[in-house]
Amino acid sequence: MATLNSNVPAGPLAQKWEHHKFSTKLINPANKRKYKIIVVGAGLAGASASASLAELGYEVHNFVFHDSPRRAHSVAAQGGINAAKNYQNDGDSVHRLFYDTIKGGDFRARESNVHRLAEVSVNIIDQCVAQGVPFAREYGGLLDNRSFGGAQVSRTFYARGQTGQQLLLGAYSALCKMIGNGGVKSYTHSEMLDLVVVDGHAKGIIVRNLQTGEITRHNSDAVVLATGGYGNVYNLSTYARGANVTASWRAYKRGACFGNPCYTQIHPTCIPVSGDYQSKLTLMSESLRNDGRVWVPKKKEDCKKRPQDIAEADRDYYLERMYTAFGNLAPRDIASRAAKTVCDEGRGIGETGLGVYLDFSDAIQRLGEAKVRERYGNLFAMYHEITNENAYETPMRIYPAVHYTMGGLWVDYNLMSNVPGLFVLGEANFSDHGANRLGASALMQGLSDGYFVLPATISGYLATQNPAKRPAADTAAFKEAEENVQNITKRLLGNKGQRTPDSFHKQLGKLMWEHCGMARNKAGLEKGIKVIGELREEYWKNVSVLGEAADWNQSLERAGRIADFIELGELMCRDALMREESCGGHFREEYQYTKDDPETKQGLVNPGDVKRRDDAFAYVAGWEYCGAPDKAPILNKEPLVYEEVHMSTRSYK
Repeated sequence: MATLNSNVPAGPLAQKWEHHKFSTKLINPANKRKYKIIVVGAGLAGASASASLAELGYEVHNFVFHDSPRRAHSVAAQGGINAAKNYQNDGDSVHRLFYDTIKGGDFRARESNVHRLAEVSVNIIDQCVAQGVPFAREYGGLLDNRSFGGAQVSRTFYARGQTGQQLLLGAYSALCKMIGNGGVKSYTHSEMLDLVVVDGHAKGIIVRNLQTGEITRHNSDAVVLATGGYGNVYNLSTYARGANVTASWRAYKRGACFGNPCYTQIHPTCIPVSGDYQSKLTLMSESLRNDGRVWVPKKKEDCKKRPQDIAEADRDYYLERMYTAFGNLAPRDIASRAAKTVCDEGRGIGETGLGVYLDFSDAIQRLGEAKVRERYGNLFAMYHEITNENAYETPMRIYPAVHYTMGGLWVDYNLMSNVPGLFVLGEANFSDHGANRLGASALMQGLSDGYFVLPATISGYLATQNPAKRPAADTAAFKEAEENVQNITKRLLGNKGQRTPDSFHKQLGKLMWEHCGMARNKAGLEKGIKVIGELREEYWKNVSVLGEAADWNQSLERAGRIADFIELGELMCRDALMREESCGGHFREEYQYTKDDPETKQGLVNPGDVKRRDDAFAYVAGWEYCGAPDKAPILNKEPLVYEEVHMSTRSYK
């Protein structure tokens, strides 16, 4: 079995990070340039890590399957980035951001990592302002803040509704500077298809050039994966269509444990599905819930009426009713389940009945349309482009959709996986969000990992390695890994099946949403494991992949990624079945509060809220591959020990 040693440093929680940085082995500047580091991915985590490591003097090679690092999906984050600056003087602090994040994740995150994230958050804003990121400012020129779900303070810095884009441009500029002066060698159109492990250590990757089909070997002293999340396992999601799990999954097959794979975030403010023809979904930023009010009709017979024709007294502002303290800014998992509940009651709106209203009429009356347009204009324009509806005049229609994954490859305090030399950053790792991510925390984690954490921790590993003994790319381990990639390619292209890869992806997405979606139960998960296993077997018998290997072949690209998604979907169902509790975004129908529970009678929760089982499941689940997709993986556990906070019933009432 694998060993999951978190390597959390000793000492008081608030001092762990500073003490750890001081005690970590350093490498002198003259020696740093002898070390070669591979970074896969160029979103916020990958670009910031590549630029920072190169600034320190390391030789950095950056790989991305896009035509430019600017294409990374970080660009799509809209609402903002959290930081405990307390500019609004409303009671915020590092400790409050730490606590809100631990609580928001339903007490299923590693305490030490979350506290470090809160500490580093204040530095991120200064870094980005220095880079020229155009954050919104108040009339006097000071940086502005707005509130976000799961918090009662205003700590979210933003650039209208395009914060991710602006932050990525800052990180991309830093990366381009280092590419220009030779500190980073950039490989675009390059997809990692295998991890090379030599004597138990990650020492390189196998890459396919998507334009030419050429497969190449690349060696290094350490490998960094910053390849994002795996929400496209559901097919319909808010992710870019190219987002995939392949880099992480191939590392999993080389021994890296996969942590908490079933933890999936369902975002409450997505534009509803309109038809089977769709290939992706579009998110409306959570920031809109600052001024928009969420409601449905009180009576089923009003659901087909125009919203303007439904009297105020006949509207159910259900989040404000159910969660009075947080109202429309309840955390994402709670807001999503509440939307599902009212729609399941038959009070959903739209043609499908799977939708609720997000209404700005009160905000426009209070602030004026010009102010609302100033805050959210590009989001309203995007909504109009997709729906042909004017949200200034009629409420937006929204419904929950897959948006983020809290699971990922397991990492320790240093962001190193259980495979020495393999580091994992941002959404690709499991570490900071527990069972539910608070809004505006994804950008915070990506930049924290890339700018501040990895540059301080990777030297501790590299100091144990001799760059003069770096394995050459022509050694046996590299040859075996390349042959593995070649064999997968030949197997896919050699199939003479009848179905396209995309048809399998659609089928998988429906199975995942039905059996491992917003609500899960034992019978459904057991069925999901069975039918996805059958789908996996059919895939390798009946998929049809057109084109050639030595060519730009998008059918081949997608076929490999979908094969990995199918295997991942099976693991997600296994993880969800094993975790016999509800926590955050993982909602097992068997484990929810009822009207007879003491917590409900005390007014802490509502009937239907998630019920944790801390006595049995206060741990990180790290799944270990057993050599074949049809063999059950091994479950390894990292206990979650809380020194600073007490596990309690999560209440937003």
